[in-house]
Amino acid sequence: MSSTQVSGDSATETSSAPGIPMAFEVTTLPVADVDRAKAFYLSLGWRLDIDFKPGPDIRGVQFTPPGSPASIHFGEGITTAAPGSAQSMILVVEDLDAARDDLIGRGVDVSEVWHLDLERGIAPGRDPENRPYANRATFEDPDGNQWHLQEVTERLPGRV
Repeated sequence: MSSTQVSGDSATETSSAPGIPMAFEVTTLPVADVDRAKAFYLSLGWRLDIDFKPGPDIRGVQFTPPGSPASIHFGEGITTAAPGSAQSMILVVEDLDAARDDLIGRGVDVSEVWHLDLERGIAPGRDPENRPYANRATFEDPDGNQWHLQEVTERLPGRV
């Protein structure tokens, strides 16, 4: 993938002092039924990293999407957030149509393709200019946690 800038705003601005390196690796999803969520993410073809129960009131399940350095984590005694309250989590794909077709083939209800229009906001169909980062589709897990499939064919400056 090459790099491109999608607006006139600088995407490479940083503070004068670099921060300590940190890697975002896991986010917690609030779910009502751990086994139902586990079955759903297994059906997506995501890798089950661990299902552990270190105590009577705690269970953790972790999955990693194919090709992703970051994972999701859910379970019992993990979070007090309401099930389904995780919204607009982004899964970056190079081919939105192929990713959408794959999920539909796995029984997932995926929205039609839509795009972010700089003047109108959300608009139906593909971006007429096919800009990177603009084209999307959405789906939800059984608890209502929402995922965005975002097509990225060229990266912003500073991204690999």
